[in-house]
Amino acid sequence: MHREKIVVFTGSGISAPSGIPTFRATNGLWQGYRLEDVATPEAWRRQPERVLEFYNERRARAATAEPNAAHRAVAALEQRFDVIVVTQNVDDLHERGGSTQVIHLHGELRKARSTADPNVISDIGGGPIRLGDKCTLGSQLRPHIVWFGEQVTHLEEARDHIEAADRILVVGTSLVVYPAAGLVEFADPRAEKVMVDLEIDSTPPGFRGLEGSADIVVPKLVNDWMNALL
Repeated sequence: MHREKIVVFTGSGISAPSGIPTFRATNGLWQGYRLEDVATPEAWRRQPERVLEFYNERRARAATAEPNAAHRAVAALEQRFDVIVVTQNVDDLHERGGSTQVIHLHGELRKARSTADPNVISDIGGGPIRLGDKCTLGSQLRPHIVWFGEQVTHLEEARDHIEAADRILVVGTSLVVYPAAGLVEFADPRAEKVMVDLEIDSTPPGFRGLEGSADIVVPKLVNDWMNALL
């Protein structure tokens, strides 16, 4: 029996109900930091201590956050669908919520990588990275995060999944950060497409918009999709 393929494309709005602040909600600030001071290669060269401090704080906060009803609902889709989560988020709430196939476009907070070889990656859990912490090659560790000006990861893989999807659910992103936001343009015109966000000014062509908090709207939609198969 054919299992329909669903791609769930998520942004910070799905993790906001878990207590993880969004950049958008704070005018580009996160706990008083400007993005250009902590989320660029130039910032890393200028003030690595400040960059590490920023991500250490984010990592610690994410480690104490719990998956919300939206994360769990997305995971529940796997009971009846072939589900791929493509996320712009760097937290691991999808994984802890039960999703088994998650593609992180912008990196992962729980991981550190070598400054000498970006392919040397280690899992550090919720702990900090400090100056002097080195990888197996002997170089300084940095957050495994895609900074502004760096190349987004797994774009081709994500695009292939979106092209093949029978349904696409976009949650908690305004689709303004490229190149990731452009992925939905590869969706099959025949696919069912739904966008969930707190406020929706406009939707991509072919998308149906549902306004509201992800932890309330997504479980209802998932319930409808699951019941439709009964």
